[in-house]
Amino acid sequence: MHANPFLGVFFHWLGGLASASFYIPYRGVKKWSWETYWLVGGCFSWIIAPLALATLLVPDMWDVLRQSPLKNLIWAYVFGQMWGLGGLTFGLTMRYLGIALGMAIALGYCAAFGTLMPPIFSGEIVELVQQQSGQVILLGVAICLAGIAVSGLAGMSKERELTAEQKQATIQEFSFIKGLLVATFSGVMSASFAYGLDAGKPIAELARKSLESHGGADLWQNLPVLVVVLWGGFTTNFIWCVILNWRNRSGHEYLALRKSVVAEVSATEGVVPWDADELSGTIANGAPVKSTPAELAPTTEPVPIFSNYFFSALAGTTWYMQFFFYSMGQTRMGKYEFSSWTLHMASIIIFSTLWGVALREWKGTSKRTHILIGIGLFVLIASTIIVGYGNYLGAIPSAAH
Repeated sequence: MHANPFLGVFFHWLGGLASASFYIPYRGVKKWSWETYWLVGGCFSWIIAPLALATLLVPDMWDVLRQSPLKNLIWAYVFGQMWGLGGLTFGLTMRYLGIALGMAIALGYCAAFGTLMPPIFSGEIVELVQQQSGQVILLGVAICLAGIAVSGLAGMSKERELTAEQKQATIQEFSFIKGLLVATFSGVMSASFAYGLDAGKPIAELARKSLESHGGADLWQNLPVLVVVLWGGFTTNFIWCVILNWRNRSGHEYLALRKSVVAEVSATEGVVPWDADELSGTIANGAPVKSTPAELAPTTEPVPIFSNYFFSALAGTTWYMQFFFYSMGQTRMGKYEFSSWTLHMASIIIFSTLWGVALREWKGTSKRTHILIGIGLFVLIASTIIVGYGNYLGAIPSAAH
């Protein structure tokens, strides 16, 4: 594996851009319930795109999985399920704490646990604190958490500037204790994706050997691991979406068997069970909404089923690309590849914030809020550069050798 941490940072930025952008195609979906388009998109996110790219780029990919230790396959799958649970409960964080405070707490837990737990359990943390490269990386992680906190302050400042009616709609059931407990659960569970990738290292090693034997690039060695972890995430999300299809009587939407479909959603009716990497998306991603049963909002307009499938597939594939680039970036970070999780989280927030600015979601907010947005972006970008530099310092001895 050839370490090139700054190239790795660039790949992580591309992954963050994909994560921050994936929900935009969903805006083209019409007259489908959330659970319907989320599951259709998820089939591409968690099954079709991972399998297609892994099969295309990793020689003998299925043989790699067959030869992988069963224990590692199981743990990668289980951690994927746990990650899915974290995403499904994230909407409750918004419900009890509001978007800004909820994001700051849940993302803080997710970034901290996802980055630090793997080296703690492997014993690598001792080496980290004793070496300059490790100290620089830990500094970058701390700065990333500070950037998340500043971004949360910007969101809280925005919320304070909302009208009373907007506040009521946004945080109708505010409860700090409930919200803190749910945010803790969601953030810790969402970090399980990083644990799944760590558990899958023997799978990645087999993939690397297969790639080298065929003259391929080790950039793709983590793709089979993603297949297994995302199977776990698909399981959790599939079960929840099917439950919602049954409860909301929206299962007919997949084939447009009826013309009466969900026409409206209300921000006060419930909570969308978010995906983990939507955590820092735009407010349009994260509006705490729940589908209304079809019978409550009948319409005779036809369902654009083909365009719905197209936009859902586009959104799902874009979502997967965040981890496609993540896996590439991870191979270039050197011996401290665990720091990839911090880079991923920071990149998502950076590009999500920029999308929010482009979509004028901060329009009308105060100068103080704009300053906080700018500081948050600066701190987060700085954290990715510092983490990259720490990995560069860690790669120098091996490169010289």
